[in-house]
This record gives sequence, C-alpha cells and structure tokens, in this order.
Amino acid sequence: MVSVSRIHLVLGDQLSPSLSALSDLEPDTSLVLMAEVMSEATYVKHHKKKIAFLFSAMRHFAQALEKKGIRVRYVTLDDPKNTQSLENELARALRETGATAVVATECGEWRLAEEMRTWSERLGVPVEIRTDDRFLCSIDDFRAWRKGRKQLRMEYFYRDMRRRHRVLMEGDDPVGGKWNFDAENRKPPASGLKGPKRISHRKDEITKSVLSLVEARFAEHMGTLESFHFAVTEAQAERELAHFIDEVLPGFGDYQDAMVEGEPYLYHSLISAYVNAGLLLPLDVIRRAEAAWYEGRAPLNAVEGFIRQILGWREYVRGIYWTEMPGYADRNHLKAERGLPWFYWSGETRMNCMAQAVGDTIEHAYSHHIQRLMVTGNFALLAGIAPSEVCEWYLAVYADAYDWVELPNTLGMALYGDGGLMASKPYAASGKYIDRMSNFCGSCAYDPKLTTGPKACPFNALYWEFLARNTERLSGNARLTNMYATWRRMDPLKQKAIRSHASKILEALEDL
Repeated sequence: MVSVSRIHLVLGDQLSPSLSALSDLEPDTSLVLMAEVMSEATYVKHHKKKIAFLFSAMRHFAQALEKKGIRVRYVTLDDPKNTQSLENELARALRETGATAVVATECGEWRLAEEMRTWSERLGVPVEIRTDDRFLCSIDDFRAWRKGRKQLRMEYFYRDMRRRHRVLMEGDDPVGGKWNFDAENRKPPASGLKGPKRISHRKDEITKSVLSLVEARFAEHMGTLESFHFAVTEAQAERELAHFIDEVLPGFGDYQDAMVEGEPYLYHSLISAYVNAGLLLPLDVIRRAEAAWYEGRAPLNAVEGFIRQILGWREYVRGIYWTEMPGYADRNHLKAERGLPWFYWSGETRMNCMAQAVGDTIEHAYSHHIQRLMVTGNFALLAGIAPSEVCEWYLAVYADAYDWVELPNTLGMALYGDGGLMASKPYAASGKYIDRMSNFCGSCAYDPKLTTGPKACPFNALYWEFLARNTERLSGNARLTNMYATWRRMDPLKQKAIRSHASKILEALEDL
C-alpha cells in the first residue's frame, strides 16, 4: 500500500479544485479526506434539500478528484465506522494511514474554526490552516480597510473593491459615470410578470442515493426532496451560470426587488449556493457578468447590481463576521426577546406574503433577498423576535446559508441587532411596501390599506408599534426623522388604537 504522509481535508463548502488545501498535493504521499458527519448536518436543523445538495456535490467532487488520479478517503454518513464528527474522522484517518500532518483551508464558521484551532494539540500532529484565497478580500485586508473608520459602509468598501480588481472601471472612474445604479433597480412587478424558465439537471445514481439517505436520516427536518433541482457538479453549476448570464441577467436589474406569487425566482441568479459551496468562483462569475455588459448583452443597471452583491455585499459581510466575532452573535441592540412563531417552519398563516416566502423556502430551500429582508426579516424585526432564534432559522433553511454570510445579513441587516454597524437604519416597513413591490396583497386575508381592525394588515400596526417602543434607541436616527415626525403628529387616540391593536397581534402571533 502506498504510504500517506499528509492528509488534505476538504469541507463541504470547499468544492473547488483551486482550494488552497489542495495546492501542493503529492500523488504518492497525499490523501484527501472528505466526510459526511452528523455533527455538521444537525448543529442546526438544516433543510433536507440543503443537506442533499451538499452531500451530492461532495460525492461528485470526490469522484472528480479520483478521476484525476488523486487518492480520496470519502466517508459517507451511513458508513458503519463513521464517528460522525470531523475531528474524530480526522483522528481515525491519521491512525489508520499513519499520516503525520494535516492541511486544511480556513472554514466559514467561528464554531468550527474554534475547534480547528485545537486540532494540532488534540491530534498530536501539525495542522496547517491556510487562507481561503477564493475570496477577493482577505480578513487581514478587511481589517486594514476598516481600521480608523468611524462608520463602516458597504458602499465605500465596494468602490475600493471595484478599483482593486478593476471591475467596471474606465481608468479611475466607474463605467457609466456612477458607482451604483440601485435607484434604477426598484421597479414594482408589472402585471403578469413571470421569470424565464429555468434549467434542470438529470439526477444520476449518486444524487438518487443521497436523496434516499437524506429522506431516511433527516425525516424531521424542514422541506421536501421532491423536484430536486440543484446543480451538483462544477459542469452543472457552469450551465446554471451561463443560463443566468444569457437569459436572465438582462431583466435582473429592473425587477430585483419585485415579488410575485408563484414566481420564487423571477430574475434572480440561483447561483449563490454554488458560489458559497465552491462550485463556482466569485471572480469568474463577476468577469462573466462584466463581459455581458461590454458585449451589449445586458444593461449596466443589471450587471452592476448583480456584481455589487458578489464583489460588495458578499465580501463585506464576510469581513464583518470575522472581525466582529465571537461577540457579534450575541448582540441584541433592540432587546428583542419574543419567540419565533411556528409559521416560520410551517408556512401556515393567513398573511399571504409570509405564506409565499416561507412556502418557497420549504419547497426550494431558497427565497430571494427581498423576501428574506422585507418579508420574513421585516416581520421578525417589527414583532421583536429574538435574534438568536431568527438567525438559527435563516442558517437552517437556506441552501446558500453559512454562518459567515447569514449572521451579518440577518442580525445586522434584517434585525438591526448590531445597532447600525451593517445598516444605516432598520429595514422596517409597513404592508404598503409589500403591496407596492408584490402582488401578494391582492389575495391576502388582510388589507394593506387598513391599520386597525380584524382585516388590517398586521405589518401596519406593528410598524408603528416598532417605532414607538424603540423611540429612545431610534428617534435620533436621521433616516427615521420623517417617520417619527409623522408619529408625533398623529392624534393620541389614533396612536392608542394602533398600539392596542399591535398588542393584540403580538399576543396571538400564532393565530395570524
């Protein structure tokens, strides 16, 4: 048997041939270790499709490595010898192969990173943890960028990233004369708006086997495995990207904030799960989108808006996560303590917007960013749901969710739980916003034009109640000046009626 001197660990979100942990494989003495373990699949109750996507993608990645002549030790979840933890599987591999060193790439979650820091001492061998250079801004670079800044704003970080990577630039200036075309990307849905038809991928024997395994082992987790649509190989993810660039991206800009019943995707890319798992590399995605504008195949507002999500937000939230943890996860600036209503798991509510957003999540392990921010996130903000419970839900139910990306987006953007580090104001909105940006309200049991009474949209009274109970914390925010002025001008009897109605809503959230 060929000897093994070094084990190269590959995690489930590191499915890239260019991974730093694989950069110096020695065919004669290196062994790649990959493992499906229950500890990673259940530390939150991950969506069935999320688990199935990652297990299938992992198995396909291992197969691709083996075809290149690389030795892989792949431990399936149902292997009788599986110890069901990464550390124990690493220890078992070291013991059984005689390897004397481990190489890994830094992971995406503080929880696991803390474990990995102890591995060398606990396993008794050197464990080298390398930088994840698939990201476009290292943690050290982000730390240097934020040093000395009184306020952190993604927009300025994004501009610096554009300059650094020469994306959509003409010399020192942005193409089109503006850095940001967001003002052109807020069109409400036109009547009858439908998104382009999406591609599907044939389920091979590996995926079929994984689907059977997940159904058997995770029956109590959210979701259904029917109509499994995920790309699970690099080639399939490339097909998804090409289809998005060619067929979908041209309409992304105009309607990226729109929501339509029965249209969970509209003009969104569906590639975040593949970028976050490593099947696609962010810089390649950015260059492909950029080329679509230069070649006249997509308008600038669409291309810039899409690139901003990857080059701006994605890199920014990762920087916030790693420079603010571990204390960041415990922040609760607005002192929200209410429990998460069951309809976040079941989708069973008469609020049609919530039923649509949660229903899409249950079926697809996906909903687009406006549904996450302005429906499920907005409701949790207005109702004062405990950030820890909301963050756990977001981490569990979305196929693209890892702690580094989920926590700042949920705690900071959706819940204002960090007191304004991520967002310049709370993203609070009444039912009028949802009515303007969707067609959900037309078939809802509640009326977005009413604030009190049995048919009033719950978002309306909760919006004013949110402002009222947080007056001390928020009234000094310049971006809320007009709304607080409106509240103060309101007749005291009307204020009392609104707050009374809001109290009834909060006392009976499960009945909405």
